[in-house]
Amino acid sequence: MAFKQSINQVRRRLMHKITRSVGNSHSEPKIKPGQKIDIKKVLIIRPNHRLGNQLLLTPLVQEVINTFPDCKIDLFVKGGVAYPVFKNFEHVNKIIQLPRKPFSNILKYAGGWVSIKSKKYDLVINGDKNSSSGRLLTQIANAPFKVFGDVNEVIQKQYPDHLHISKSPIYNLRHYLTKLGFPENDNPVPVLDIKLSESELSKGKKILDDIIKNNKKTICIYTNATGNKCYSETWWETFYRRLLKEYPTYNIIEMLPIENISKINFKAPNFYSKDVREMGAIIKNTAVFIAADNGVMHLASASITPTVGFFSVTNPDVYEPYGNGSFALNTNETDLEDWIKALDTILK
Repeated sequence: MAFKQSINQVRRRLMHKITRSVGNSHSEPKIKPGQKIDIKKVLIIRPNHRLGNQLLLTPLVQEVINTFPDCKIDLFVKGGVAYPVFKNFEHVNKIIQLPRKPFSNILKYAGGWVSIKSKKYDLVINGDKNSSSGRLLTQIANAPFKVFGDVNEVIQKQYPDHLHISKSPIYNLRHYLTKLGFPENDNPVPVLDIKLSESELSKGKKILDDIIKNNKKTICIYTNATGNKCYSETWWETFYRRLLKEYPTYNIIEMLPIENISKINFKAPNFYSKDVREMGAIIKNTAVFIAADNGVMHLASASITPTVGFFSVTNPDVYEPYGNGSFALNTNETDLEDWIKALDTILK
């Protein structure tokens, strides 16, 4: 393990120990008899710069909008990827952006923390219960009602899927709101969604048509991933050959990463884009998207496309794609025959 990674792990463990009791005083909201609860200004905190983590926040944002249709939402995030992700969310009022490298932009970083203290909100939600900085920011935010995100026994028993990183904060919010007198909400949890416009989808279709140049449906694969989540060239080439054999009536194309690498040695027609929304629009025009667990997998899911995620390291209960016919496959427990049978449920 690299020295920097070791330091970060130690830092995270230390911060978690320091902050694990933060928010205990807010677990039971204090309201007066007959008090009217009017939620108009909401702050959602998720200080992480990764594309996947911002996409995984979209269900919580939708849940807040569905619950409080007249609200305005500020997002406290890190990095700039939240801007394209939430571009078409009319209820998102402001994105408070921490710099990705705090020590290189210490004044801007400190200013971000100070800014949430200076504005009054009606409700503050920590988007990730395991984020130490998220808990601290929720603590210092100026609001009467705060959801820190600790999963209690009631939620664990009631929702078997409570571990999922997108669903957990929603179940916590719903549970918290019942304590404020709101009716219990048993609606399905919103799926990931970046709200692609018709013009974006039309542009995505044109790009895809220029690649495939036929009327057949298309399978899209993405062979890259970070670290040990990435499968080998041999693994992907074996899988790609099987796809060609099983689905001859489909096009198979590859979306390339920014590094311009291919685990199948560029054997399939391919494309590349730096535009998150353009990528999503192209994916939306395909029949299925297949990838290892990574941010682009979540982008496919947020494009409302059937998404198949391969997992070997990370926990699918926490990160699996869901909705729209999507599912996860644990490659430590399944084999190629299982994967094809699962894909058949989408493609045949």
